[in-house]
Amino acid sequence: MSSQPDIEKKLEKLRDTLTFHNHRYYVEDEPDIPDAEYDRLFQELSELEKQYPQFDTPDSPTRRVGAPPLDKFTSVSHELPMLSLDNAFSEEDLFAFDKRIKDRLKDVSDIEYACEPKFDGIAVSVLYENGLLVRGATRGDGSTGENITENVRTVKSIPLRLQGDSFPALLEVRGEIYMPKASFNKLNEQAKENESKVFVNPRNAAAGSLRQLDSRITASRALEMCTYSVGRVEGQLPATHLEILEQLGKWGFRVSSERKIALGVAACTQYYRELGERRAGLPYDIDGIVFKVNSIPLQEKLGFVSRAPRWAIAYKFPAQEEMTVLNDVEFQVGRTGAITPVAKLEPVFVGGVTVSNATLHNQDEIDRLNLKTGDTVVIRRAGDVIPKIVSVVESKRPKNAKSIIFPKTCPVCHSPVERIEGEAITRCTGNLICSAQQKEAIKHFVSRQAMDIDGMGDKIVEQLVEQKIITTVADIYSLKHTTLSNLERLGDKSASNLLDAIAQSKETTLPRLLFALGIREVGQTTARNIAQHFGNLKNIIAADEEGLLAISDVGPVVAHYVAEFFALQENLQLLEQLQEAGVTWPDLEIQEVAENAFLNKSCVLTGSLELLTRDEAKEKLLALGAKVTGSVSKKTDMVIAGPGAGSKLTKAQELGIKIMDETSFVELLKQYENN
Repeated sequence: MSSQPDIEKKLEKLRDTLTFHNHRYYVEDEPDIPDAEYDRLFQELSELEKQYPQFDTPDSPTRRVGAPPLDKFTSVSHELPMLSLDNAFSEEDLFAFDKRIKDRLKDVSDIEYACEPKFDGIAVSVLYENGLLVRGATRGDGSTGENITENVRTVKSIPLRLQGDSFPALLEVRGEIYMPKASFNKLNEQAKENESKVFVNPRNAAAGSLRQLDSRITASRALEMCTYSVGRVEGQLPATHLEILEQLGKWGFRVSSERKIALGVAACTQYYRELGERRAGLPYDIDGIVFKVNSIPLQEKLGFVSRAPRWAIAYKFPAQEEMTVLNDVEFQVGRTGAITPVAKLEPVFVGGVTVSNATLHNQDEIDRLNLKTGDTVVIRRAGDVIPKIVSVVESKRPKNAKSIIFPKTCPVCHSPVERIEGEAITRCTGNLICSAQQKEAIKHFVSRQAMDIDGMGDKIVEQLVEQKIITTVADIYSLKHTTLSNLERLGDKSASNLLDAIAQSKETTLPRLLFALGIREVGQTTARNIAQHFGNLKNIIAADEEGLLAISDVGPVVAHYVAEFFALQENLQLLEQLQEAGVTWPDLEIQEVAENAFLNKSCVLTGSLELLTRDEAKEKLLALGAKVTGSVSKKTDMVIAGPGAGSKLTKAQELGIKIMDETSFVELLKQYENN
């Protein structure tokens, strides 16, 4: 039987081990052990603490699961006020801020600024005494906040005990608690399944989670905190802002990996533009950039004005959310017959562009929002994401607001519509008698990733279908010069160029043909995998659903759609017509992808490739078993960089990711192609 000192040592070792792995997972994003092993250690600690409550400690990892509900939050007075920041909304504002600093310091040389993303979350203060977390508080009005200690304990990127032993006796750390996009999406999906209220955006979700009187609810919400400054400190800290952040990172806090030094205001604007371009791809929401004079002595010399420091400013991005009015709803028909409601809005400037349309997805989304025409709505646009309505301001609903009625027949061909059980989408049953489906199917067929018929844009396709010149993709190959040259916006030379492009498209590949056919749920990668698995079209046509399921990324839904497509006689006739028109697609050798440097590797293409097009490079990588992604992360294995590579190359260098130039990449491809 173990003695009490042995039990105490075992508990201490388990806590240290779990704290270490917790930091690796939630702060450094580099877990050392599987989740199952972490859960086993956690369970062992929890059982021992129940058996030996006399050895309980306030910094135990088990404290993160939440405590019994509170009746209310108590107030906390901030000994050092949590000030707000002045805002800049243009480069002129930022240059004026820089000039004010230089004038006050009587120094015309470039100022060294610390640059950090401005997280769109909730500002909090966490207080440590002798390395132990003793209090967490909201910003409140800057002078007084709410005591949310139990909720703060559940945030796994906030250390319960500081690492190392060189920390001050008293340390107040300030940061932003936020909800990552993935956690937000998961939370809302669960809310929809439970038919409960969904959150408008991650910031609202974080605020709602942090102010739960039951901290067990907060613990279930996957919040994170990024540290951006310190408050009250009893002890010495470094002499620059970024060095302080580095030190906080060593003590166990998450600090932004996007932090950077900028020498002079021009470098600040460059940082703003670069991060603005990557904003939509970040795993969290940011609403601007914070620029701070990096030198602490200079900060102290500059001081404060009103409720903001003179030495810092927040340069805001264009708003991602705005209010406007829903004037009407139109119903559009896609190439698979899906009927999509589109909101027609009073134009509003949001996310850097003027928005007048927004997607509504389906009937379920309209019902969930309780949306009516005439409503005042909140529009959200993040980066290049299609704008969407996230909520209705029901207090502004006019008396003449009208319910939105989904059509019973197709708005284009007037065929009946259907909604298959288990699907959220309503579809037109008209198939190719529906001109909308004809148009979209042909647009897809001629697109660059499919048959790549250059010059056959949307307007040309729409004219050809509306004038009943073509009804199927096979008709493209019987077009004449006289017909094309008489179309609007298409003269003699353009008609000749288009006919040349049509002729060139006749020599294609089996993967491109499969993708071009527009089979539901079959994207480029799936089309390539099907082609490589079966080798030729005859085998694909003969395959049943069971045979299709043998392909790695083909599930029951895709297998059903592929088998269903090739079971229809009209589709087989279409393929015969394409062959009669001279379209060819050579068979592939049925073989496994050989072992190579790209197999199962996550690759990113960046810069201006000169020897290959971006699509060609991507296609060759996919054929060799690589995964091609658009952004660099710790999960990236290799970056292929051409001339002019920018922030992606820089991030890859910072993360120590393998980098290959285009020449080396092409040489390696030749080796694999020759073998």
